[in-house]
Amino acid sequence: MDTSTGSPVGPGPGSASGSSSDSGSGSGRTPVPGAARLLPRPGLTLALLAFAQFIVAIDYNIVWIALPDIARELGFSATSSQWIVSAYTVVFGGLLLLGGRAADRLGARRMFMVGLGLYGVSSLVGGVAQEPGVLIAARAVQGVGGALLGPAILKLLNTSFAEGRERNRALSVWGAVASAGLATGAVLGGVLTAELGWESVFYVNAVLAIPAVLAAPRLLPAAESAPPPSAASGAEPAQQRSGARGFDLPGAFLATIGVTLVVFGLVRGPEEGWGTAQGAGAVVAGVLIIALFLVVESRTPDPLVPLRLFGNRSLAVSMGVGFVYFAAGGAEYYLLTTYLQNVLGFSALEAGFAFLPLGLASVVGGGKVAAPILNRLGVRAALFAGLTVLGAGMALIALGMDASGSYGEVVPGIVVFGLGVGMGWTALFAAAASGVRAAEQGVASAVATTAQQIGAAVGLAAFVAVANQGLGAAPTDAAVVDGLVTTGWIAAATLIAGAFLAFARGPETPTPSLDVARQGPDSADQEAKPTHAGA
Repeated sequence: MDTSTGSPVGPGPGSASGSSSDSGSGSGRTPVPGAARLLPRPGLTLALLAFAQFIVAIDYNIVWIALPDIARELGFSATSSQWIVSAYTVVFGGLLLLGGRAADRLGARRMFMVGLGLYGVSSLVGGVAQEPGVLIAARAVQGVGGALLGPAILKLLNTSFAEGRERNRALSVWGAVASAGLATGAVLGGVLTAELGWESVFYVNAVLAIPAVLAAPRLLPAAESAPPPSAASGAEPAQQRSGARGFDLPGAFLATIGVTLVVFGLVRGPEEGWGTAQGAGAVVAGVLIIALFLVVESRTPDPLVPLRLFGNRSLAVSMGVGFVYFAAGGAEYYLLTTYLQNVLGFSALEAGFAFLPLGLASVVGGGKVAAPILNRLGVRAALFAGLTVLGAGMALIALGMDASGSYGEVVPGIVVFGLGVGMGWTALFAAAASGVRAAEQGVASAVATTAQQIGAAVGLAAFVAVANQGLGAAPTDAAVVDGLVTTGWIAAATLIAGAFLAFARGPETPTPSLDVARQGPDSADQEAKPTHAGA
């Protein structure tokens, strides 16, 4: 394979031509990593997957910027307005594992279309909502769409591009576009809210989702493949023999309820109090249900999450480092927004533009820096570099904060932090996909993303508590900044610790999965097969 051309190839699940299927499952030969077919329009396939992630990334910041206007016009209370964000977060986090398995069993392209369709329709409903309950319900449905869409995007990405240089390049493009979406969302949210009203921040998602859904049947592979049995991989797993027929309903129920309760408790604990049923009570109940889920998974022949995935060192490191990345890194958005608006007096629109350097730097970090490190030095070095740069950026931001300071003093930290965001994001998902069976890429990406979501919820709760510790009813700017700076240093130290965790435990190089070529068709998406440009 000529990797210099950058042509994406299907590592297994993306290779579904009849000839490849025959040569993989009938010849008895062990698949050769990197040998796979060419997609007919690889650039457009990657563009569509990146565009879908762009839509989701925009929504992350666009709603935060519009939140005060939404709360005022629809009559939300100070407490209930947080559900505009929390409804999405809780449902999204709770359904990720189910969404990942659905992508593996029912077809990633199908789940891509269903998830993005739900995302667009619920955004439209949110825009026309006139009652708080309607908007919260729309955001919850949007969370369902996101939980189906996210794992489907990653499965399609990881199974359409061969592990190694091809996938690293695709992930870097995908990560760069997602980073651009985060920056665009902050700016777009401010502009749209100021000029057209808060409703427009929901309409934009619906408008963007329509062409993406319509393009999916033409640009995304309909037939994915499952790995054949081989001497190297052992007996064929039950879930691959059963195709889409078997589904672990008890496991799906327990995982959904358990993770939902954990995320719910972490999100609501700071508001309701950790001693309440909605705080620590929900977290404890969720942890107990997750423990029961693991017991059930160990005894079922067709689990929702095969427990052997946790033995994949690269995936396990991605989960641990991803938890730290989102816990400490995610705190920066809260710290910087609070500093810009509450201390420096920025408007929502000005704060949105203030995040532009971060977005641009993250595009460079993900698009230009991450892939060369992955290709030359491997996953461990890429994770170490990403979290180290992220921690350095956080420290520089903390150094630049002052009650009588200016925006210019935090810009260097914002830029360095942005580079780390792009580098770390790409490396995390390269690690999560490395060495994972093609038929389990969806659930593997969902497991990694679930760890990240729980990390984000834990980090936000913990760091907000630290930042607000000791503040009275009318805190001075100096007191606010002191709390933010202390939190920034703790977050920076946490990120550096995560970097050394990655260095100590991460694999030196990506481990090619055994099912990256010449595999049989996946029964989940056999209804139509793409025409391949080559082999």
